[in-house]
Amino acid sequence: MPERAPGGGYSVFTDTMADMTYPEVEQSVRDGAVVLWALGVIEQHGPHLPLATDIYVPAATLSEARRLLAARGIPSVTVPPFYWGVNVASASFAGSFEVRPEVMIELMKDVFANLKKDGFRQVFCLSGHGEALHNQTILAGVKAGCNASALEGSVIIAPAMAKRLGFDLADPHLALLAPETDAPQPYLDIHAGEWETSVIWGLYPEVVRAEIVPTLEPTNYGPSDLAEWRKGHDHSRRKTPNGYFGSPAAADPARGPAIIAEQAQRVADAIAAKVAARPKRPA
Repeated sequence: MPERAPGGGYSVFTDTMADMTYPEVEQSVRDGAVVLWALGVIEQHGPHLPLATDIYVPAATLSEARRLLAARGIPSVTVPPFYWGVNVASASFAGSFEVRPEVMIELMKDVFANLKKDGFRQVFCLSGHGEALHNQTILAGVKAGCNASALEGSVIIAPAMAKRLGFDLADPHLALLAPETDAPQPYLDIHAGEWETSVIWGLYPEVVRAEIVPTLEPTNYGPSDLAEWRKGHDHSRRKTPNGYFGSPAAADPARGPAIIAEQAQRVADAIAAKVAARPKRPA
């Protein structure tokens, strides 16, 4: 699970290459390390979760996946997370930032160019934000970065999500997760609900307004409500005036670490499959 920064607390740089020295980065290149990158957004997550929720979750997942990969003999380094993502659904709320897709793509190209300069060969991107345009922009950024730098880049994604976004499952820039087997639920849990609240509460309890959680009534929404909410701005504000879509009060912080462990296992499996298919370096 996520480690604490020296002196207590937590840091966005913990377990990333930002806390490495340049000789250590050079050694990781010689070791054949792959690069891991979490891409999220700063946006509202109800009255009880921090704006950085969509960064904390993928960063924690990659931190655990990194340890699982190391146990398989696959070294990796983690780029500090990207958090100025594309945001429409929560854009009308205070603290929610919007970034133009073209700006995000250009920044991703520059990051890929710098990784290529250092000698890395393969990059895996994991999104912590479910919005369609954000994820479509990530794939566009990966492709642009690969075309400009001759790196191999992949977006780690579930097949169902890829289909919803209109992606071709045979796209070489996708690293597909094993399908989830969760039983269908009567209502949707989409944003700052039971799942995300359990994760953040279990991993970073100091940033959760725990006293508020039990007071939050479930939204009890279905697919038609989600379609309206996804229109964003005033539509989502009317649909979810308190900023969450799901049932935060059903959250259990004890489940948080187990959720991340399960996600990290699926991520590590997808990365390992891609690494196994990669041509070996010339002797």
